[in-house]
Amino acid sequence: MTLAAPAAERAWTPPFALDLAAVLKPLRRGPADPCLRIGQDGTAWRASNTPAGPATLALRRSGGEIRASAWGPGADLALAALPDLLGARDDDTGFVAHHPLIAESRRRAPGLRIGRTGQVWDVLIPAVLEQKVTGKEAWRSWRELCRRFGTPAPGPALPGAPEPEPALSGAPLAPPAALTPLYTPPTPRALLAIPDWEWHRAGVDGARRRTLLAAASVATRLERAVDLGGEAGRELLRKVPGIGVWTAAEIAQRAWGDPDAVSVGDFHLHDVVGWALAGRKASDEEMLEILAPYAPQRQRAIRYLECSGARKPRFGPRFAGRDYRAI
Repeated sequence: MTLAAPAAERAWTPPFALDLAAVLKPLRRGPADPCLRIGQDGTAWRASNTPAGPATLALRRSGGEIRASAWGPGADLALAALPDLLGARDDDTGFVAHHPLIAESRRRAPGLRIGRTGQVWDVLIPAVLEQKVTGKEAWRSWRELCRRFGTPAPGPALPGAPEPEPALSGAPLAPPAALTPLYTPPTPRALLAIPDWEWHRAGVDGARRRTLLAAASVATRLERAVDLGGEAGRELLRKVPGIGVWTAAEIAQRAWGDPDAVSVGDFHLHDVVGWALAGRKASDEEMLEILAPYAPQRQRAIRYLECSGARKPRFGPRFAGRDYRAI
């Protein structure tokens, strides 16, 4: 099969060690994410909204280069943002690994970077959907909303069933064979037009729906959070009813690569940090005390913990999610 010619292409050589899979991982919502997929040849495909319109970006390694191809009205903007997406603005100056586990993880993962999309809206939707539900539930709602109310991504994505996904590699560009079509997330206007029954059909309860609608009504103003950055950016996001500390941190980590945004209120994180770094359970307050030596790069320490595979002990059955479609 012949690929549609890209609207634009770019080759970029990162001036630092780069783990392409690790930097893109926070942007991927589940193995069947309709906006970010890994092709059988290892090419990473990402569909997104840009101020100029939808764009599809294909990334692959070629020696020390990252080669990118882009399609759609937003192709040029997507390529211009490539270095930032892959962590070019990330600065770990002054970071000290105060715990042996983090020091060892850092040694083993020299290519870990914190990337930034440069835009709030596309990462806000899944962050809100993940409020107070299991990841499986949130990812299902994310797929439903993108496939039914998003825009089919421009470019050569092909229909089919998902298959096992290999690690990113340096293979030449090839279409994302046997993957379901890519979609961009719904735009604010598209989301505001979704009827009530369609939210229910997608498994989104009233509280999360109201938060998303409130955010969509001021979406343009929320993009200013990227320029503000840090606590000021997170505070702007929290002005939206329903966006609290946890959601603002999840958005900040991805939109502007905030190295200090801690997802306080996460169901698991406080115990993961507690067991990994203090050998015990921990509350959110205790987690912040444990992470205090890493400020202003506490999220970076958490990323190293995630890379280490640290988990909290299991003492009982997993939480059974609630299917809001059945209510």
